Amino acid sequence: MGFGLTTTAYMFKATCELGGEWVVEGVVPYGDLSLSPSSAVLNYGQGVFEGMKAFRTSEGELLVFRPDENAKRCEEGAGRMSMPAVPRDLFRDAVLRTVSANAEYVPPVGMGSLYLRPLLIGTGAILGLGPAPSYTFLVYCSPVASYFKGGQLTPIDLTVEETYHRAAPGGSGSTKCIGNYSPVLKVQLEAKKRGFSDVMYLDAKENKYIEEVSSCNFFCVKGKTISTPSLQGTILPGITRKSICELAAARGFTVEERNVSIDEVMNADECFCTGTAVVVAPVGSVEYKGKTVKFCDGKVGPTSQAMYDELTGIQQGKLPDERGWNVKVPKFPISG
Repeated sequence: MGFGLTTTAYMFKATCELGGEWVVEGVVPYGDLSLSPSSAVLNYGQGVFEGMKAFRTSEGELLVFRPDENAKRCEEGAGRMSMPAVPRDLFRDAVLRTVSANAEYVPPVGMGSLYLRPLLIGTGAILGLGPAPSYTFLVYCSPVASYFKGGQLTPIDLTVEETYHRAAPGGSGSTKCIGNYSPVLKVQLEAKKRGFSDVMYLDAKENKYIEEVSSCNFFCVKGKTISTPSLQGTILPGITRKSICELAAARGFTVEERNVSIDEVMNADECFCTGTAVVVAPVGSVEYKGKTVKFCDGKVGPTSQAMYDELTGIQQGKLPDERGWNVKVPKFPISG
């Protein structure tokens, strides 16, 4: 199945006028939107989105992983982009109702998940630069499997970008806004032509500390220490990243959130990436300044395997959810 769009039957929709209250349309048939050519999202990129997943358990229950964390991040992103925040209870209800309405599209346990895309955009028409007069909040979904080619837990090969940067201090790098993603395509597509899975970016100030990969956060392992770039406003505060930090610490690892130099990465025992889409992706190799370093002989490392097994075990209801991360999806009538 891979990680592509499969149209489902329903989506969730709500609208809001600037300074007003959210008006809920509820679950509606999936379909196109009608936008003014002058809408703020088209002209000024005023929008944020989230990525989430729902899973089917062996008992047939449907679970959504840590929706409150996504609701919080969406709220913070809305503030950064001068948009009215979606109330967290509305966000959560919208996600659960979208999953319930599209329950038949959730893959069997262990064969994929239902990817959810909450989307908040400025749909009102405006010519001068400023907040849109009106907004639309949507949640749509698609069944998906592995993000990278080769299937889940296939080691990926990364190249380090030295010219372009994903974000800069004081910018919007920590916000999941729509304008952050198209700019990475230029170097990502070129890297893929050269046989790499993705691109790893360095910091914009000194060009020596790693930040993140185009679509995921980055971790490296040295002995019993796991290091990942700290949240300083230039990288996305990933929900999967946060979860892995907690799981690793509980396993006895020393988890360090700090500046991690590319030199450290090139001398690491093991590396892996995390994200809602990629889950846990072991890094087989990293290329930097013409030198390529392989990790774990290009195979899945023990830490990557352990983190993947525990995370997906919790998400799919195979392991006890001791932290209360999963939310069970009730059966809602399809009426909004």
